[in-house]
Amino acid sequence: MKRAILVFTLALAGLSVQAATAQTLKTIRDRGMLSCGVTQGLPGFSAPDDKGNWAGFDVDLCRAVAAAIFNDSTKVKYVPLSAKDRFTALQSGEIDVLSRNTTWTLSRDTSLGVNFTGISYYDGQGFLVRKSLKVNSALELNSASICVQTGTTNEQNIADYFKGNNMKYEVIAFGTADETIKAYESGRCDVFSADVSQLYAERLKLAVPADHGVLPEVISKEPLGPLVRHGDDQWMDIVRWTLFAMVNAEELGVTQKNVDDMAKSDKPELKRIFGTDGNLGETLGLTKDWVVRIIKATGNYGEVFDRNVGAGSKLGIARGLNQLWNKGGIQYAPPIR
Repeated sequence: MKRAILVFTLALAGLSVQAATAQTLKTIRDRGMLSCGVTQGLPGFSAPDDKGNWAGFDVDLCRAVAAAIFNDSTKVKYVPLSAKDRFTALQSGEIDVLSRNTTWTLSRDTSLGVNFTGISYYDGQGFLVRKSLKVNSALELNSASICVQTGTTNEQNIADYFKGNNMKYEVIAFGTADETIKAYESGRCDVFSADVSQLYAERLKLAVPADHGVLPEVISKEPLGPLVRHGDDQWMDIVRWTLFAMVNAEELGVTQKNVDDMAKSDKPELKRIFGTDGNLGETLGLTKDWVVRIIKATGNYGEVFDRNVGAGSKLGIARGLNQLWNKGGIQYAPPIR
């Protein structure tokens, strides 16, 4: 009798959990649109054009998720957020996913009620300086004034680096990225410090970008990735495996141009990914062709990187650590099987 009661109780608990975990996906489908938190304008990562159309590396993750759900990558509402407000917007339910240069740290993972779904970009903090200062190393920045944005990990990293090298410094903090780069350009500080990817992006906003250079030192680990709220494992899996699908597609040579032909392949690995063998997409709450939808909408991880921030973009950032694991980098996704 006790065993029967226990089995019945566990079954009810399982049904309750299953119902709870489907809530975000159902809400998005009922709404007919994904709500995605992005930056207030960071070239190459998330920024609107003069017609209000958003584009960038982080934007493409949002588009990929929308494609997986709706088979329509345009069904996204972009919500521009400051570094200070980004977590509150996610916690409150204003957005479904935060796809905005955000570093995965222990304190954020455990105290904010959020889950990082993966690492989309391996980054690190650096320094942007005027070439006229003739500074070639961060170790030459003793007594420098440094512009940073509030609500980021930048101030702590600077404190650790300068203390570790017995150097003095002054931090001047601003509420938004635009305020920070404008203060740097106006001469209110000697140095602008942020993630290296952001430095390349913000440099494009300066009157003469070529007059400014990024120093060689990278003083921290900044693994960036999309976030979702705690409490909905199914939704976390969807965002996570959208990113993983893009990485796996690059590794397997699947591109935006050849995806239809590759989907006809008899290779077991490709048949699983494209849903012609098994129902892995349906276990996520999506369709069997979810990966095809994603790659048709955005291309694979490498295509997204190159188009927005890499060799095919104005930023021209080298792949570096973001190259695939089998090509000299550390970008790696679990297998779809």
